[in-house]
This record gives sequence, structure tokens and C-alpha cells, in this order.
Amino acid sequence: MADRFQNTSGGANAPAIAAFAITPSDSTDLAEPVRQVTLNAGGTLRWTGRDGAVNTTAALPAGSYALSAVRIHATGTSATGITGWV
Repeated sequence: MADRFQNTSGGANAPAIAAFAITPSDSTDLAEPVRQVTLNAGGTLRWTGRDGAVNTTAALPAGSYALSAVRIHATGTSATGITGWV
């Protein structure tokens, strides 16, 4: 999986350079790691971080959330309209 930020010094607070729609999957990693997600309709979110840890939120309102993820899981995610920012 490509990581656009592997050899840069922009850091996590630098502006996003691309975005893509995310279809949650329990078996497939994202095309590239994201550092933020936007939820068009709120709900729970379950993701695998770059460190391999699986995380699950309580219900979140629609909005944008900073997180580092390599996978957004279908099981445990009820939020919809998910956009990943890189």
C-alpha cells in the first residue's frame, strides 16, 4: 500500500492533498492510508490504524475526524457517506 507521506515532513497537520470515497470492508485495506475521514451521515466507525490496532467509536455525528487508518471495517461501522483524506 502506498503512503504518500512516508518520506515527507508535512506532518499530520499539513493540508490534505487528495480524497476518495470509502466503501467499508472487513477484508480489504484502503488504496492508501488516510489521515482524516468525513462522515456524511453519522454513526459508529471501526477502523484499523497504521499500527495494526483495531478501534471502534461510539456513535459520532456527521462531520470530519482526524485519524490514521489503513482499513475501515464494514462490521462495526454504521456511519455512511465516508470520505478518506490523504
